[in-house]
Amino acid sequence: MIFYDPSCLEYSSPSHPERPERIARTVPLIKNRHPQIEWRDPIPATDDELLRAHSRQHIERVATPRQDFDPDTPYYPNIDTHARRSAGAAIETARAALRGELAFSLMRPPGHHATQDRAIGFCYFSNVAIAALDALQGGIGFQPMFGPSAGSRCHKVAIWDFDGHHGNGTEAIVAHNELIRFASIHQFPAYPGTGAKSFANIDNYPVAPFTPRNEIVKIAKQSLEKLVAFKPNLLLISAGFDAYARDPLLQMTLEREDFAQFGQWLSNIDVPVAVALEGGYSSDLPELIDAFLTGWQS
Repeated sequence: MIFYDPSCLEYSSPSHPERPERIARTVPLIKNRHPQIEWRDPIPATDDELLRAHSRQHIERVATPRQDFDPDTPYYPNIDTHARRSAGAAIETARAALRGELAFSLMRPPGHHATQDRAIGFCYFSNVAIAALDALQGGIGFQPMFGPSAGSRCHKVAIWDFDGHHGNGTEAIVAHNELIRFASIHQFPAYPGTGAKSFANIDNYPVAPFTPRNEIVKIAKQSLEKLVAFKPNLLLISAGFDAYARDPLLQMTLEREDFAQFGQWLSNIDVPVAVALEGGYSSDLPELIDAFLTGWQS
């Protein structure tokens, strides 16, 4: 199933790469090619759910009319409502996964750069980190129905971030949490300038610009295998598609077939999987998401 709310198309800024067309062009393509997919409206995240990852001051700041958070992260009217829906969609993908369903959050804004106290890098709330912490704390609906965790609470969560930018916000929120393992494959150097080293429960895989695609795919596979070895009850995916060879913001080299392969890997993993969209700014984004979903359902 796909969690999607068309209201996520209602905000924009001229020339900003994180624009409504990313989603608006993807929805009809996916509906046409995957008529069997069920579409659901997400429920906005509550204060209690957001507070698992963010300070109350940050939540209030996002809701308060003000100047832009940084040059990349504008203040939009009602951005707190949009960001709450996106975070809520991530939570619900995790709940659906633990019920034994394939679930994808096709929402904006993305989340993996947002830290506990700061909205940055197009991100306002850290969607996947919020979902991970909610799962571990027994949010409503988190009762696994199949697999090795059936009949028990969610005790361990792994996060695989293949967005081409480092998931610095997710890292900052989950660092040193022994119940979570986080892996990020990303270009370095690049925005936001973090993710050069691994530590504690954090596995960073910095990739130099223009690294050959076969090397990136090999690194991605190794990172996923290490997460699976952690034996999580839930695998959350920060699915960014800006590692694509023709993405305007980075100098990475992946092709459509590589994202399809990522999906195929997930289809062979005996762990509940939930996916949330992060970046990806090429005009080919709808085709890349389609390739990933097709591989995942194979």
